[in-house]
Amino acid sequence: MSYKNQKIAFVFPGQGSQYVGMAADFIDNNNEYKSILAQFKQKTGFDLQNIMLNGPEDTLKETKFTQPAILFHSIVALNELQKKLNITPDYVAGHSLGEFSALVANNVLTLDDALFLVHKRGEFMIKANDGQDFAMSAVLGLSPEQVKEICDKASETALVVAANFNTPIQTVISGTKEGVDLASIFAKEAKAKRVLPLQVGGPFHSPLVEKAGHWLGEEMESINFANTEIPVVSNVYALPETDPIKIKNNLIEQVTSSVQWVKTIEYLSEQDLNLYIEFGPQKVLSGMISKINKNAKVLNIDKLEDIENVIQELEAL
Repeated sequence: MSYKNQKIAFVFPGQGSQYVGMAADFIDNNNEYKSILAQFKQKTGFDLQNIMLNGPEDTLKETKFTQPAILFHSIVALNELQKKLNITPDYVAGHSLGEFSALVANNVLTLDDALFLVHKRGEFMIKANDGQDFAMSAVLGLSPEQVKEICDKASETALVVAANFNTPIQTVISGTKEGVDLASIFAKEAKAKRVLPLQVGGPFHSPLVEKAGHWLGEEMESINFANTEIPVVSNVYALPETDPIKIKNNLIEQVTSSVQWVKTIEYLSEQDLNLYIEFGPQKVLSGMISKINKNAKVLNIDKLEDIENVIQELEAL
């Protein structure tokens, strides 16, 4: 069966996949990309190109830089594939920040607008926490339902929520430091394999960053969200959406809502979709997807050299 006869989804990673030197080969080979980054610098005052290529890592890890860096890398990887192969997805989806990349891929947002929006989103998500002690941790080896129950129990003392449902046995929790510490104790008592504290800039996807959603909504008022025929499967509801107003509202809600990645892949699997291309740094989503749908085939484009390999694999299907 040719890939042309299969349903296909383009998927885009979120924070945590960045690395110093990311997108270097794409930038080196294309003056248009340098121009886009120059416009970003003019608009924000930040030299994203230098931060991506040279770091230091601690600067790249700052959310306001991480988010546009990953989005840029994802979209230029997509652009380079589409220059060589006439391929259109049936669905797009992204993990947290990656939902903005997905909206560039289905032409709802321009790359320039999306870069600016996620840069502001990163700033807002840090500022919104108001200096409270916070934490995020990954809980491995428990079901999503178990982790939700643990968070509910811990929240009787201090706020903590299930933030990212990444795989059937990996859920990230987010909230106050006290709440996350308590939930981590409960998770270990429930025989979690591991509880890994994450190095993050804020309590993402929790009520503690609610103001960021409001600020993002205000910022999006001046941005054009175009119509699309390619549905984005939203993080909040794990359902397809094409209406620009609903897409915008989902992005606001996403700031404080759980990332329903397991349900997103389950929904796509129910549509008889087993072929994915992940665009952007590293292969974070590939591992997650294969744990949710064992029949899924996931191809990756991180570097320029990956494009020919992906084309060969698609044409061999």
